[in-house]
Amino acid sequence: MSTILDDIVAATRKTIVADKAAMPASELRARLADLPPTLDFYAALAVTNDVRLIAEVKKASPSAGLIREDFEPVAIAKAYQSAGAACISVLTDKPFFQGDLQYLRDIRAAVEVPLLRKDFIVDEYQLLQARVAGADCALLIAECLSAVELKHLHDFATELGLQTLIELYDPENLEAVLATGTRLVGVNNRDLRTFKTDLRHTLRLRASIPSDRLVVGESGIHTHDDVRMLADGGVKAILVGESLMRQSDIGFAVRKLMFEVEESSR
Repeated sequence: MSTILDDIVAATRKTIVADKAAMPASELRARLADLPPTLDFYAALAVTNDVRLIAEVKKASPSAGLIREDFEPVAIAKAYQSAGAACISVLTDKPFFQGDLQYLRDIRAAVEVPLLRKDFIVDEYQLLQARVAGADCALLIAECLSAVELKHLHDFATELGLQTLIELYDPENLEAVLATGTRLVGVNNRDLRTFKTDLRHTLRLRASIPSDRLVVGESGIHTHDDVRMLADGGVKAILVGESLMRQSDIGFAVRKLMFEVEESSR
């Protein structure tokens, strides 16, 4: 029986075929020489000892359905930046998350913080797209890729000037993630095959991750207490989307999550 993740990857491969027909890889490569340098995604997270936020622009998900009706990607990204987010993640998967690569392009033109392309990347072509659209970092998901594919895509991203945030859920994939050499290791608290979430999953894996890798906790983070718990466990950054996107005042939601500010400070 196929899982949700299997279905997403299958749909992604169809999207890649259509995208390549509309815009060949050669055309994307031709644009690389004129691009500005990428921003340092890792440095934005490592600059202080405090937990840093990667705030996500996310319209919908398979588990939650539509998350935000009044979805204005650029306005949301600007609010994130103004509230102090270190980096911004932009979901570009269309079939399952109602994302779009155009959101990444538009946000790049509007904010100055580093950007992550959040998608189910299984092909070099998607990394070319990410670089041309203005991403500084690309998400790779260990559960979608073999160890060889993971290393190859990390190396290709590096050639393009992109950093990688490599995410895993299954502990048995950690060796392959570390072998890529990535400095950013994301631990997803949500099993993408069942979409069940356990916030302590990051803490359990953190003990097995070398101290020279920056650990990002992902999914299921809702309150400042959650942030403090992860910080106490050695987590350096968090990626949060849904719990912020559901709030009417996104800037205040960021400040409340990260600094536990009160309603009176709006």
